[in-house]
Amino acid sequence: MYREQRVPVVDMHLHQGEWQGVPASTQSLLASRFPFPFNLNPEQTASGVLSAEGIVAELDAAGISHGVLLAVYAPRSVGVATNESMVESVGRAPTRLWGLASLRVDAWEENGAQELARLERALGEPGVVGVKLAHTHMHFRMDDPRYYGIYEIAGAAGKPVYLHSGPSPFPGTNQKPPYTDPAFLEEAIASYPETTFILGHVGYDFINKELGAFETCVSLALAYENVYLEPSALGSAGSDPTDENLPRVMKRIREAGLVDRVIYGSDGPQSPGFLGEYLERTVRAMAAADYTVDEVRAVLSGNFERVFKVEVQAL
Repeated sequence: MYREQRVPVVDMHLHQGEWQGVPASTQSLLASRFPFPFNLNPEQTASGVLSAEGIVAELDAAGISHGVLLAVYAPRSVGVATNESMVESVGRAPTRLWGLASLRVDAWEENGAQELARLERALGEPGVVGVKLAHTHMHFRMDDPRYYGIYEIAGAAGKPVYLHSGPSPFPGTNQKPPYTDPAFLEEAIASYPETTFILGHVGYDFINKELGAFETCVSLALAYENVYLEPSALGSAGSDPTDENLPRVMKRIREAGLVDRVIYGSDGPQSPGFLGEYLERTVRAMAAADYTVDEVRAVLSGNFERVFKVEVQAL
């Protein structure tokens, strides 16, 4: 509810898969974030919330209409959650879930053509509405033209590309600017105007808990109509302990006239209750910036509906 009106919500950033697909170092980091008593058995907790049934239960508890599940291929950092597992999970709750496909890039010279073909096939699966990439996790530069075929395929299919931007706290990531700074995406953004680029986390620096490259994301969105912003995770209690950065981000977006370029996501499910908590923090940040009901509706579901060409139903 916002100003006594019911607003449908889509959470476009939800992780699925199996605990066993996550490297041990990343398992330890994730487990450290689970509150008591969920931290006593992190594998059981993670397995519960990473399943399709667990995610839908978290959506229900938060009052969220739809969620988007991500495939991930980052064996050196956050692990692997395959396209096949994502498609299967979406199929278990097709009226509530959509999915973003991905691909492997770690043996590109040998397997690049096959991976592009596999991505193209995945984009044709029921409920798959876009592409998920994370250069810092997957260890490929944002400005490397060898991978631009990904954007070409996505644009031809009319499927937006979601990209992690900003330094990541997970072990095994590449923190150099060409892997984290969205300024290095500008050539691709300009070269593929038919492809929608969604800048995940709006360049937030999760290591120093600072806004990082946020202004770069704003500048790119102002300069290019195919750029959208997604402020997931940066406003969580762990990533924004002073509860200052997310309100600053939402206020700046409105001042820049970019409310129609924001798509909501949480980066959940993380732990039980996280989806509801992050939604509450986001709505509170928008209220502090005096967002209208129509603007809140645009951020929480309307922009997603328009960009991904789907129909959103309120619970």
